[in-house]
Amino acid sequence: MSFGIELLINIAFAYLASAGFALTINVPRRVINLAGISGVTSWIIYWLAMRASMGRLLSNLLGSFAIGILGIVFARMKKCPATVFYIPAIVPLVPGVPAYQAVRELTSGNLRGANDAVLRVIIVTGSIALGMLLSSMCVEIFFRIKKFYKNKSNKYNN
Repeated sequence: MSFGIELLINIAFAYLASAGFALTINVPRRVINLAGISGVTSWIIYWLAMRASMGRLLSNLLGSFAIGILGIVFARMKKCPATVFYIPAIVPLVPGVPAYQAVRELTSGNLRGANDAVLRVIIVTGSIALGMLLSSMCVEIFFRIKKFYKNKSNKYNN
C-alpha cells in the first residue's frame, strides 16, 4: 500500500475514533471537529514516529505532547475546558491491544507473559501522561515569559 493511501486511512480512522468518542462523552457540538482534529494530529505524529523507528515510548510521548498543546490552544480559541479536547484525542493512543494481551495472558495462567504485557501497558500509559505533563509545563512557561516581557516593555514605555 502506498504511503499516501496509508496516511489517508490513518487520518480517517483517527478522526472517526476521536470524534466518535467525543460524541459518546457528550462533548459540545461546536468543538467535536476540533476534538477530532487533535486526535488526528496526535495519531499522525505517533504513526510517523513509529515509522521512523523511534519506539513506542517516544512515539506516544510526542503524540500526547501534541494533544496537550492543541488542547490548550483549542480551549483558548473556543473558551471551554481543555479536557474537552484531551480525552477524545487520547483515544487513538490508548494501548488497547497490549491491555487485551495482558488480560489474555493472565487468564491463560501465563504469569510471565502477563507481567511483560502489563509492564508494556504501564510504560505506554506513563509516556502518554508524561507528554501531557510536559506540554502543560511548556505552555505555562511560554505564557509566563510572554507576560514577563509584556510587563517589562510596558514598564520602560511609560
